[in-house]
Amino acid sequence: MIIALSLANGFKQTVSQKVFSFIGHIRVLEKEPGKSIIAEETPITRNDTVAAAIRKHPSVIGIQPYATRYAILKTKNEIEGLIIKGLDKSTGEGHPNRFIQDGRPIKYNDSSYSREIMLSSYTAERMNIRLNDRVLIYFIKPNGQLRPDKLTVTGIYKTGIEEYDKTFAIADIQLIQRLNADSSELSDGSFRNQIGGYEIFLDDYRKIDKVAEDIYSMDEFPITWNTVTAQEISPNIFDWLSLQDKNTFILMVIIAIVAFINLITCILILVLERVRMIGILKSLGATDWTVQQIFLRHAMIIALRGILTGALLALGFLWLQQATGFIRLKEEAYYVSTAEVKIIWWQVLAICGGTLAVCFLVLTIPSLLVKKIQPVRAVHFR
Repeated sequence: MIIALSLANGFKQTVSQKVFSFIGHIRVLEKEPGKSIIAEETPITRNDTVAAAIRKHPSVIGIQPYATRYAILKTKNEIEGLIIKGLDKSTGEGHPNRFIQDGRPIKYNDSSYSREIMLSSYTAERMNIRLNDRVLIYFIKPNGQLRPDKLTVTGIYKTGIEEYDKTFAIADIQLIQRLNADSSELSDGSFRNQIGGYEIFLDDYRKIDKVAEDIYSMDEFPITWNTVTAQEISPNIFDWLSLQDKNTFILMVIIAIVAFINLITCILILVLERVRMIGILKSLGATDWTVQQIFLRHAMIIALRGILTGALLALGFLWLQQATGFIRLKEEAYYVSTAEVKIIWWQVLAICGGTLAVCFLVLTIPSLLVKKIQPVRAVHFR
């Protein structure tokens, strides 16, 4: 039970944190009913008043602007459609730098946009692109014209979530802003106020729905904006994680049933092996409850030893997995390359204490056989 629960905790935390780190816990963007969630956002105007109000929420630990744009990435022999996600120089909780496998993050500057790009390992392998390669990228401007640009690949990242690795590349947000701007906005610098939305990061993912509702209800929040949670953006991943929770629960129930059957069998054997002793004790004046206590104490000692030994073995196994990562997983299927572990001590204590309490209740059932044993017949029992 301890191993199953700790592995499930670690697995869920790691996968969900990957999602949150890449897209945030909550996104604020233009309200567009019926639009696909993972798609190019309609630009909105940066609103520092709203951003400041969001930052004041006690559960918010970070907020950063972002923008996205469809693009075509081209090399000499390959072509690929991507969504370019533009970020600024702030490296908040959700910056994808933590996913970099090779190379370095993008270097930003204030005077102009950075001509650097980060690609996923999936895209790099598919298009045979290496670090420091120059790639040609085409954007479709608002007027319908194609705008080519050459960018240098400075980093290769991997989230392990195929949906993101196949879809996104990372660039400077100013590149996206310039594509959405007309000549007047470029000349006066107002294009920098155009963003796709905000990504918001929380101190506890369990507060997502409440915080999203709180933000949407703010007086400063524009009526044309909307809040979208990570679960709404990637429902398939979170539905899959919920299914893993159900599988873990079923597995623990099966383990418990097997353990309880073994315990009942154990005390039945103890009682049957000591029928003559029970008869002698009763003939000497021992009550049924006195005899029952003898067997219950002995069975509880066995159960307690088993619980403590099992807990120590489980914690040792989990520590070994944390230290070596010897249990490997197929990342394409499970989003992680090794089985992750998260030990929650109150859960460990609850499992041990709960198991001991349930064992006591279960062990009282076969001990009731003591009442049916008659001293005269039991003394002659062979």
